[in-house]
Amino acid sequence: MISVDEARFQILKELSIVDTEVVSLDKALGRVLTEDVMARRTQPPSHMSAMDGFAVKAADTQSIPANLKIIGDAPAGGSFEGIVRTGETVRIFTGGPLPEGTDSIVIQEDTNLGEDSQKDGYVEIRETTPVGHYVRPAGLDFQDGTIGLTANRRLSARDIGLLAAMNVPWVTVCRKPRIALLSTGDELVRPGEPVGPNQIISSNSLLVAALIQQSGGEAIDLGIAKDNEDSLRQMAAGAKSADMLVTLGGASVGDHDLVQSVLGKEGLSVDFWRIAMRPGKPLMSGDLNGTPMLGMPGNPVSSMICSFLFLIPAIDALLGLPPRRPPLSTAVIAHSVKENDQREDYLRARIIGKSDGLPVVELFDKQDSSMLSPLAAADCLVLRGPFASSLPAQSQVEIIHLKAGYPDV
Repeated sequence: MISVDEARFQILKELSIVDTEVVSLDKALGRVLTEDVMARRTQPPSHMSAMDGFAVKAADTQSIPANLKIIGDAPAGGSFEGIVRTGETVRIFTGGPLPEGTDSIVIQEDTNLGEDSQKDGYVEIRETTPVGHYVRPAGLDFQDGTIGLTANRRLSARDIGLLAAMNVPWVTVCRKPRIALLSTGDELVRPGEPVGPNQIISSNSLLVAALIQQSGGEAIDLGIAKDNEDSLRQMAAGAKSADMLVTLGGASVGDHDLVQSVLGKEGLSVDFWRIAMRPGKPLMSGDLNGTPMLGMPGNPVSSMICSFLFLIPAIDALLGLPPRRPPLSTAVIAHSVKENDQREDYLRARIIGKSDGLPVVELFDKQDSSMLSPLAAADCLVLRGPFASSLPAQSQVEIIHLKAGYPDV
């Protein structure tokens, strides 16, 4: 058996970045930008008002109250085309361009615009204003030709908003890595299909596919291969156009675990197939005729944890990003924990309170790797290193939050 860190290194070392494609902004969320993007306009394009009020010469407000003649207005999306001279002002609204001759804004609350004033065409200014007051200068946000976003970043909703404001309708991004999923086993049927007395529902493929999609990849479901050579060989052939093949089940060495023996005849070279971790020990890594391959354990909890530790970082590497690790934090264990053996443990747990600012966690009584109910109910995984000593209640432990958005895209 090899360690988790060694397995991660072996899986990631040979992965190459996928090619690029151009997509519209409405398809760009979560995609990885491959080129720096420059603004195609200046924002704002001219000096603009940040408030509703009056555009003035600041010098005209130094002695108050000051009565200024209203000679026009400047709405957002419009403009006042004349020149404002001493003693004059223009009614302006948020987003309206500053008229020529003005250099400041007096907000509406600092004026007196009574009925008599409106009839006479004047406004009373009641507060002194400095130059530039409530003015958004041209280029405050960005200028035409400046780089707004740099390459090698996953685009967030905020990034999409910036790109749109920069008048950029298309971006060059990494193509979504195509991850082929092949489930194996006579006992598996899809959700909703008739279930025989000795069969189970195939949940692994949907669980792993969801993690792939959440991580920026494209899941290709090749289906469920039967426990015979012809079925496995034919269905595995569908992975030729994929960037990675992930098999689900059949990675061990039992009589019905055919992945190694069958695909070995088809060109599979295996780097390793056992890891010192629990759950997830029978994880296989290799190469099938140039396509990187991961052989996941058959139990769904094992598949999810192996996806966290190995598949999600692999997708990051295919996208040219630094491979992520599940974020660790500190918690307090509510009860005692036995010493560990040579395998690194990932134990499902719930958060039940706080102690000195740290979450207090308790393990689920049953940690069987086939049980999805505790996985769905878990708030975190408690990490126990190889040969970790026993711990009394109220000891500190490392946890991986499951509801903190990892993978965060």
